[in-house]
Amino acid sequence: MRTLIKNGRVVSNGHLQKADVLVEDQQISAIAPQLAETTVAERVIDAQNQLVLPGLVDVHVHFRDPGLTEKEDVTTGSQAALRGGYTTVLTMPNVNPVPDDPTRLAKMIAHNQQVGRVHIGQYAAVTKNRTSDQLVDFAALKEAGAVAFSNDGNGVQSAQTMYRAMQALQKIDLPLAAHVEDESLMQHGVMNAGARAQELGLPGIDELAETAQLARDLEIARKTGVHYHVCHVSTARSVELIRRAQRDGVWVTAEVAPHHLFLDEQMITKDNPMLKMNPPLRRLADRQALLAGLLDGTISMVATDHAPHTDADKAGSMKTAAFGITGLETAFALLYTKLVKPGICSVGQLINWMSTNPAQAFQLRKAGNLTVGAVADLTIVDVDHEYEIDAAAMASKGHNSPLIGQRVYGQSQLTMVAGQIKFERRGISK
Repeated sequence: MRTLIKNGRVVSNGHLQKADVLVEDQQISAIAPQLAETTVAERVIDAQNQLVLPGLVDVHVHFRDPGLTEKEDVTTGSQAALRGGYTTVLTMPNVNPVPDDPTRLAKMIAHNQQVGRVHIGQYAAVTKNRTSDQLVDFAALKEAGAVAFSNDGNGVQSAQTMYRAMQALQKIDLPLAAHVEDESLMQHGVMNAGARAQELGLPGIDELAETAQLARDLEIARKTGVHYHVCHVSTARSVELIRRAQRDGVWVTAEVAPHHLFLDEQMITKDNPMLKMNPPLRRLADRQALLAGLLDGTISMVATDHAPHTDADKAGSMKTAAFGITGLETAFALLYTKLVKPGICSVGQLINWMSTNPAQAFQLRKAGNLTVGAVADLTIVDVDHEYEIDAAAMASKGHNSPLIGQRVYGQSQLTMVAGQIKFERRGISK
């Protein structure tokens, strides 16, 4: 089938151009101005004044499936991804049962492929049951289809265990994505440690819980040569540690979550579980350092850490509520509104952070491209009209976001996965 997308503003190879896009079956066959004048297609999509973008790539989501499907499942999670413009996501292993052996992992991958509506890559755990010191069989899990390894939700507490894991992963050339958190320094905290936590009478999480383990891991990564990826960086000191390691030749990549870029502890004016996340919202200075790190390339990608919960999970006090915030359906609009519209970055830079760079870092060779010959994963986004983030319009089971009610620009109108329209908001195709 031939699909023609006409009159769009196309972002290809980081550059914005007025062009038409021709999709034949699962591939992009042409990108050029005025293709519509000479091309016959069974389906025509008018993207007048809208952005036509490579499908977004999120290397850090929680679909809670299996075992926690009251919060989210593969179907609802992938529908949320489509609504946010995402065509590829990598799901974390903090589910039940944990994908720590090839049989479990293969079953999860088969389920993801059967019911998922986007491309879903599956992390495997670093250690048995994700919290032990017994390493998994990395080679067997790679053979079974693991795209990377992580114990996300927890840091690897033992330096010896992390060293052995990095040695093993360096041999099979897959990334280790680290949730850096020294549990002995957490102190049962629920928000950033500091004056605001003291004012609210809430226990704090010192930045040292992140930076101490990060510093340890970077030294081990230096020794082993592994690809070490830092999840949800939240402090200025972490940015500096990563920057220094990169200058020294350590193979380290890093992600930042939208909420850490645009929210900080001063916005927590009361005991509000919607603002409880891990890592916590830090200081304004940390937020500024994260943005600077993104702009200078120290941090090369944005990942949502999409962490849906039930209303009951997020009720009551921050002392008892679950950590986490959703993000798949709000991330692009938030970043476009806060960074592109005021001229802080270009739309090409934004697409590098949200599509091209994560695909390259995690060796997702079919993702992150809107070029001739590439798989037709793309999204069409209206950036001219403001809209309100509305919980009732979300596909995710989780509505745990402090961004609900905010007005933003950048709503996805259509998302195509491998040449098939998987989401369409207003029927713009004919």
